[in-house]
Amino acid sequence: MTMAQLTSVLVGPVVTEKSTRLQEEDKFTFQVALTANKTLVKQAVQTLFGVKVLKVTIIKVPGKRKRFGPRMVKGPDKKKAIVTLRPGEKITVFEGV
Repeated sequence: MTMAQLTSVLVGPVVTEKSTRLQEEDKFTFQVALTANKTLVKQAVQTLFGVKVLKVTIIKVPGKRKRFGPRMVKGPDKKKAIVTLRPGEKITVFEGV
């Protein structure tokens, strides 16, 4: 795959309390494109950050439903990927966040 296609797979990092705790276990969380699969995420992370990926877990997060007066609207669906790296390897995007 080309570099442009790999960069479109990863939307951005997910920075929450839980994802920060997971970094201590060499697990990093990214929001990914809805069309992404485990193989694409693994290729993208290994190519863009130069690390060795051991495991990828993908989670689909449905959009939240909200009420605006009489009508109900639904937010966009999202997809997250938890990437497990080899022990000792880090991704510098998350440092100091």
